[in-house]
Parts: sequence; C-alpha cells; structure tokens
Amino acid sequence: MKLSKENIIHLEDYRVKSKDGKTVAKVFTGRDRGEDVRIASKIDEIEKSFDNVTIIIPDNIYSINPSFFEELFVNVVLKLGREKFLEKFKFESLGNYNFERPLSEAIIRILRKNTAIG
Repeated sequence: MKLSKENIIHLEDYRVKSKDGKTVAKVFTGRDRGEDVRIASKIDEIEKSFDNVTIIIPDNIYSINPSFFEELFVNVVLKLGREKFLEKFKFESLGNYNFERPLSEAIIRILRKNTAIG
C-alpha cells in the first residue's frame, strides 16, 4: 500500500506517458505543462492548507525548464515571496537532477514580472 500525504506533490504522478503507457517523459518543459500540473496537483490549495509542502522530483529526469517551474509556482511565489516560498516548499530529488538553477530562474522571472506590472 502506497502511503501519501496531502502536502506532498510527486512530480512522477504528472509525467507525460507514451500512448502505450510504458515510456514516461524525462523532461518537464513549458508553461502549458506547468499550468496543467499546477491545476492537477492543486498546489495552490495545498499551500493554503499546510505549513510546509514537499515537491518530489523523480529519478531519471533530464531537464526541468524554468518556464515549467514558473507556471507551476506562479501563484504561491507571488503570495509568499522568495524567502517564505523557499522556507515552506521543500524539494527532494530522487535522482541526480540539479533543480536549483531552473527553480531560482523561475522565481526571479515571477517576481520580475510582478514588479514590472505593479
């Protein structure tokens, strides 16, 4: 039996699968995909309900681009700001993928857009 906590988002659950269901994508890319995962994972509701949230990055991921992270985290970063977002959201990589650079780039973009608008 697989135990899951409501404050954990497993990106594995949102990987694109091939038509035969055997092959899974090794990348998370694009704003549209980030938005799909934001909606499907209910990340905005999870953020409101828990003191901390864990994002689990699956093994054998080759790339997560900043655009994906930007759209996935846009609402929670705008709400919390950089420091509180990084305190509340913990990231766990099951493989060797280094997510810090694209995550940081996404946060910078989100906050830059917000200050440009406001």
